[in-house]
Amino acid sequence: MTFTLPALLSVFSLLAISSAVFFLSSRLKFPYTVLLVAVGTFILVPLSTLSPFTFLREFTLTPELLLYVFLPILIFESAYNIDIRRLFENIRSIGALSIISLLLSAGFISLMLFLLFPLVGLQISFLLCFLFGALISATDPVAVLALFKEVGAPRRLTLLFEGESIFNDGTAVALFLVVLGIAEHGWHGSESILWGVLDFSVMVFGGIILGIIISAFFVKAIDHARSNEFVQIALMIVLAHFTFLLSDYISEHFFWFGHHFHLSAIISTTIASMVIGNYGRAKILPHAQEFVEKFWTESAFLANSLVFLLIGFIFAALPISLLPFSIPIIIAVLVVAVARAFSIYPVVWILNKMKKEDFIPFSWQHLLAWGSLRGALAITMVLLIPDDLYVSGWSFESTPKEFILALTIGCIFTTLFLKATTITWLARKLNIGSLSEMEKLEYQEANALLHLQALERIERFSKKGYIEPSTANVLKKEHKEKFKKACSLCVKKLETEDTLLGERILRLYAIGVERETLDTLYDFSEVNERVYRRVLAKLTLQYERTELGNQEIDPSEEIIDPISRLFHWISGMLNAKKRGPSTEDRYLYYRTQTILSRAVLRALRHMDEEHAPLLFGKKSFVHIREIYEIFLAGSQEKMKAVTKEISEEAKILSERFARRSLLETESRLLEELFHRSMMTPKVYIALKENIERESDVVLQ
Repeated sequence: MTFTLPALLSVFSLLAISSAVFFLSSRLKFPYTVLLVAVGTFILVPLSTLSPFTFLREFTLTPELLLYVFLPILIFESAYNIDIRRLFENIRSIGALSIISLLLSAGFISLMLFLLFPLVGLQISFLLCFLFGALISATDPVAVLALFKEVGAPRRLTLLFEGESIFNDGTAVALFLVVLGIAEHGWHGSESILWGVLDFSVMVFGGIILGIIISAFFVKAIDHARSNEFVQIALMIVLAHFTFLLSDYISEHFFWFGHHFHLSAIISTTIASMVIGNYGRAKILPHAQEFVEKFWTESAFLANSLVFLLIGFIFAALPISLLPFSIPIIIAVLVVAVARAFSIYPVVWILNKMKKEDFIPFSWQHLLAWGSLRGALAITMVLLIPDDLYVSGWSFESTPKEFILALTIGCIFTTLFLKATTITWLARKLNIGSLSEMEKLEYQEANALLHLQALERIERFSKKGYIEPSTANVLKKEHKEKFKKACSLCVKKLETEDTLLGERILRLYAIGVERETLDTLYDFSEVNERVYRRVLAKLTLQYERTELGNQEIDPSEEIIDPISRLFHWISGMLNAKKRGPSTEDRYLYYRTQTILSRAVLRALRHMDEEHAPLLFGKKSFVHIREIYEIFLAGSQEKMKAVTKEISEEAKILSERFARRSLLETESRLLEELFHRSMMTPKVYIALKENIERESDVVLQ
């Protein structure tokens, strides 16, 4: 597609319209993606036939645009935020859903359509049915996950949905390309099966290996660019498209024994994004991490918006009338729905019987079966089918590609307008979003703290004269009543329920304080990456254990995710001297633990001593405070021991990290003063250069 003036006007008009649709969907409490398709189909398509608005048709979804621009964005945004350790904890479930369930679904769809279509006078080859089954079995989690956020679905259920979608994308495309290759070159019996299995294996495993290799180079590059935040961010941004395009480029030139093999660009991009998201993310500072996350979230939002808006234009641009194919479309929709159930319930039943992972309840299974929406990937695969694809026995006016496109759009419309609009109702009907006992108590405690904070602010504003005394009295009365009510409900809950609920919530709060303090230390260069990663992993484990009801906290217990283990092993093989924690790491680790414990104790002291015991229980409040006093004493003792062991080196380390922190403070203050126009650009540049020179000296 050529980017002409009308095409560019169309792009930005569609983006502006999608923003308005998003606002409208928030007000109407209606799924955003569904409303996009509705607006695109029933408003923009008719509007674009009018002469002033014909430019809206100038921007169209092409296979290249979907594959090389939009798809890498959507893959990276999902895979980057997947917790790889939790993924591995549920790898059997996610692997079964994304591979076995997908193959079952594709096989069921192809067989049933092959048997049912002749009953309505359509003689369709099994290969063509299989091609449709492969592309329509991949799920799109965008709308489902957005709705899950609204109802507060459990984290594991969300992980199963997202993990399945991420990995079945690659599996579906690999299967689709194998079947498409057979359709293009003909069926040759067992030879086709053998080469098909080999092609599928090379695509999947070759994609995994290439993704790891590319991500390893990017991780190393990001590490070397530690002193240049802009370079680090740029590398994080170009990774997705670079990996995808390189995988496709290699695939074009990958011949072995005269046979053309492919590497899965989707799988390689998924793996590379997961590695960067879990291992490479810690190599850039927290405020830069925040920028990268916002960039990809916004990019995915824009990509999805354009795709779902333009689905209506694809539908309208079909060169055939869908009316003669209405019965086949209805059959396909029903078969796809049954196939999803067939691919979920038996597979999950076997997983539950194996008891290798946590039980997946029936309510979750119902949502997995019903929440199987179709979206951008299915459209992408249809557009990859050649226009002149020849299928033996085809005798219809429409081409095989047009026929499959009609079935695909019918399934997408049905899942969006039927399933996406009812999944929130189903989740609530199944009590998916209902609060647990701990969450009910947490709700009342948070409510009480909000009103307490409001009372403090009213008092402060009243003293400064920001609000009238009469208004202040009215507001105080309102918030005092609400605060007392929330406190009484907390006390009642603590008396009637497990008394340890309050302690669990207070522990989660304390761990949250530790994580926030740790990010601040890392942002100000007071802790290196190795120690930051180690402490963050420990805090993550403690948070998860506490949330699940484990009342014992072991400060020495740590976790290392599989990707970190892999990179540590490679690093150890390449440099044996770096094995084990260095003296600097040991000193920084105990120093960091000391600072974190102090931060929690300070936060507990700042809590209102009169009301905090009411909200969390007096015994719980005292117990948590005692625990962190023990943590503080232990970390201080160990830090003193290390300091004594390396007294001179400890002084150097302490001075170095203090200087780093001060330079970071100076740098931020300088940026703030400049943005407030409190200095000229020349003064800003001169001072910035001074700070950078000093930073280079300190970092050496």
